Amino acid sequence: MKIKKHIVLIFITAFGYAQNDTITENKLQEVVVTGQFEPQSIKKSVFNVRVITAKDIQNLAANNLSDVLNQYLNITVRPSGVDGRSTVSLFGLDARYFKIMVDNVPLVNEAGLGNNTDLSQINLNDIEQIEIVEGSMGVTHGANAVTGILNIITKKSSKDKWNISATAQEETVGEEFEFFDKGRHIQAIKVSNSISENWFASISANRNDFQGFLDGKQGKNHIENDGLRGNRWLPKEQLNTTALVAFAKNQFRIFYKFEYLDENIDFYNSTVQSGFNSELGSYRYADDKRYLNNRYFHNLNSTGKIFNKLSYNVSVSHQKQERSTEDFRYYLFTRNEANNVKIKDQSMETFYSTGTISNFFSDKKVALQLGYELVHSRGFSLPVRETLENYDFFASSEINASEKLSIRPGIRFSAQSKFKNQHASSLGLRYLFLNDFELRGSYGNSFRTPTFEELYYYFVNDSHFYIGNENLIPETSTSYEISLKKSVSLTSGLKVSTSFAGSFLDIDDKIDMALIRINPSTLIREFQYINISKYKMWNFSTMNQFKKGNWNLNFGAALVGISQKIENQIFASNEKFLYSFNINSNISYFVPKWQTTFSAYYKYNGKTQQFVEGNSEYIISTIDASNWLDASIRKSFFKNQLEATIGARNILDITNINQTRANDGAAHGTSSNIMLAYGRSYFFKLTYNLNF
Repeated sequence: MKIKKHIVLIFITAFGYAQNDTITENKLQEVVVTGQFEPQSIKKSVFNVRVITAKDIQNLAANNLSDVLNQYLNITVRPSGVDGRSTVSLFGLDARYFKIMVDNVPLVNEAGLGNNTDLSQINLNDIEQIEIVEGSMGVTHGANAVTGILNIITKKSSKDKWNISATAQEETVGEEFEFFDKGRHIQAIKVSNSISENWFASISANRNDFQGFLDGKQGKNHIENDGLRGNRWLPKEQLNTTALVAFAKNQFRIFYKFEYLDENIDFYNSTVQSGFNSELGSYRYADDKRYLNNRYFHNLNSTGKIFNKLSYNVSVSHQKQERSTEDFRYYLFTRNEANNVKIKDQSMETFYSTGTISNFFSDKKVALQLGYELVHSRGFSLPVRETLENYDFFASSEINASEKLSIRPGIRFSAQSKFKNQHASSLGLRYLFLNDFELRGSYGNSFRTPTFEELYYYFVNDSHFYIGNENLIPETSTSYEISLKKSVSLTSGLKVSTSFAGSFLDIDDKIDMALIRINPSTLIREFQYINISKYKMWNFSTMNQFKKGNWNLNFGAALVGISQKIENQIFASNEKFLYSFNINSNISYFVPKWQTTFSAYYKYNGKTQQFVEGNSEYIISTIDASNWLDASIRKSFFKNQLEATIGARNILDITNINQTRANDGAAHGTSSNIMLAYGRSYFFKLTYNLNF
């Protein structure tokens, strides 16, 4: 199997280079908005911004954001079949350090704002493009933007009077598929209208019905008490609706966006029990559970001019996400539910506002931007209800010392209700050499505030005791980055873009769950979130894009080294650097005569290591390497009115990967399997577009 995997990698890479091509249809003058004073080309941006286009998403036939990010360098998607969540990891740090936004507004989840976001809950229906900035963005985007930010830019206009699209997608889950009871079934509809020269409105709905992954289990209605009832990956049904109204006239623009998410996840207990009463006679039942998530998202944004000179951009948002659990008894003979009890488990309600004002000087050599961010969050997690607030002010300047040299210093002050006041600072440089060489460098100082869970978590079982810690302090971080990029267009029609980048990240007071003591009388191991760690990371990566005619190729590689010193109340780890290597390679070809695009996406996640807690010391845990390959064919019919996409995900048929762990501690077995995916799956997507 390993030989076959490496053959596939060599074939994709060699084939791509032989054709001199690029992955995405990225143009050298792509316009980006994330982290900019105003929309501008990638080349002029002081930050390194990666763009995922709408065509990339179409080629992948992506169901949600995890399907997209799974293919990108330095990013690892962490799915869970146990609770249905998918989160992102960047540079070995989890989703608490990476901020996800929609139109520059952080997206709420049941435990926080912008961080630890479930990627499977993010709808891709109305996306114009996705922008990713790696590295510390604490000045412009505040707390928790330590490893980077992801900004989803949604569509707010159309060249047509009416746009109507309807989509149906059927997908296998591994080898499992039936039209109603197995597999994944997706339906979507979107209607938009350019009401007048100034007004635009759209509305959409998306239903994603994932019937779970059995993998040898027997599902909901299995009546034997043999441990086979239920699913390996839990069934999940999502309904996502959005509405947008936008107005634009001259330099004034305003839009309001509403989104509602409703998600149900079903857990079927593997233990089947028997009973008897006079009404039912002999019966069998299971005590099951349902997780109910819903999210409301409101965002009002306005941009324009003050006094015909100063540029402003203001967003006001109200969001709420709530998770409830519903326990019930399921009678297997009659297939009825009874004794349903619903309890609100977690929620987060946030009022958020951010705004900037810029364009103070008529001299274009110097730009100044002043901004604010206001966050008022009310969190709930049984049995705690607390309010967290912060009031931030920031200033950033861009100095064009010459046509070649740009300097961007910035500073942020954050007044915190729960913690000591925090600050962030940054300095970015961009220099354009002759022959289209672009040099960028940056320094950033940022912070991460403890999450609601880290502050107030509480869980007890027979042998473990887990609690949060209200005395936690924010983590602080310092990062350095440097990159060199070369873009060239040859007379042969070949366009090449190559970049090399290096970065270093240093985090102090890192928060981890740690063993604080072993109760001598009960032998219960007591764990608590504490500021115990020091974390260092360095990364070296290269990205190479090629385009010629209708051929496109992207190839990238990254080497990451991570050092983490953990000191709990009993013992400590060392600061040894642990390394991992990643590769991605993507290729596409468009056949104009057939109106057909062929695409393939490959990702290699190398072996990773980390320290885990044993009885008397920290021991290295190793997670095996994995390979991921997707492929698709997308064809248009009837002047693009009908579009069909057929393809396969996880062609290399990855399911579980092995993780070795210390056998010293009761919390860590000798080894375990991580449920990474549910095997090779196939999909067919059909979209009808009516534009007039």
